[in-house]
Amino acid sequence: MILPQLFIAPSGEMGRGVFTSVAIKKGTVIEVSPVIVMTAEERVLLDRTLLHDYIFEWGLRKKGCCMALGYVPLYNHSYRSNCEYDMDYDRQLISVRTVRAIKAGEELFINYNGDWDNEMPVWFDKGGE
Repeated sequence: MILPQLFIAPSGEMGRGVFTSVAIKKGTVIEVSPVIVMTAEERVLLDRTLLHDYIFEWGLRKKGCCMALGYVPLYNHSYRSNCEYDMDYDRQLISVRTVRAIKAGEELFINYNGDWDNEMPVWFDKGGE
């Protein structure tokens, strides 16, 4: 499920991103997408490809990984994101929910650290935002 007002568009230096054409209220689930789960051995191979930047750690011990379908791989990162994601390991789903009200035309961001306000530097930004 992806809300129909979401769309993919250019996002400056970040390539493409996910945007909304209408305002969205805080706490709205904007996407629920299935994932393809891969083993720790498969992750080693994926980490040598471009897909490394689009996969999520998966499982309680985070040894495996998953590739989310839908728009999930295209949400850009922000340390002060306006959305958060939740992983449902049993149902093999990732859901994305707003953490504040979003304006029409605004880009939607997730924090790649998992918590929407976690400021620990991610792998591609050793200095933080």
